[in-house]
Amino acid sequence: MKHRRGFNPLERMPAHRKALHRNMVTSLFAHERIKTTRTKALAVRRTAERLITRAKVDSVHNRRIVSSRLYDEGIVAKLFTNIGPRMKERPGGYTRIIKLGERYGDAAEMVILELVDYILKTDDEKDKKAKKAEKKTKKKEKAKAEKEAKE
Repeated sequence: MKHRRGFNPLERMPAHRKALHRNMVTSLFAHERIKTTRTKALAVRRTAERLITRAKVDSVHNRRIVSSRLYDEGIVAKLFTNIGPRMKERPGGYTRIIKLGERYGDAAEMVILELVDYILKTDDEKDKKAKKAEKKTKKKEKAKAEKEAKE
C-alpha cells in the first residue's frame, strides 16, 4: 500500500532530486517538450504545474518564489511573459504525458512530457524554413558575385 507516501524520491538524495527537478523543469519551459522516463515525468509534472500556477499572476512575490526554484532568469522571464499568460484561462492540468514505449537498454517506460498548448512543427513550417535559408544563400552568392564584379 502507498499510504503516507507524499512523493516519489526517485532513489536520489534530496540535493540530487532538487537539482533533477530544477534541470528538467527548466528544460520543459525552454523547449516546451521533453522526453524522459514515466516516473521522472510524473515527479517533474507536479513541480512544473505549481510554477505555472504561480506564473499566472505576475507579482514580485511570485517572481521571487519561482526564481528561488529556477536559477535561469531567462526561463523565469519566459514563464511569466509567455507561458503564464497562455495558461491564464486554464484552471489546471498544464502538461500532458504521451507514452512512447520502452527504452531499449533497460526497458524503462519512456514518455514525452509537454505543455498542453504545444504545437508540433509540421512539414509546411519546415519547408518555409528551408526556402528561407535557400533564399538567404542565393542572396549571399549574388552579393559576393557583385563584389567580385566591382573589383
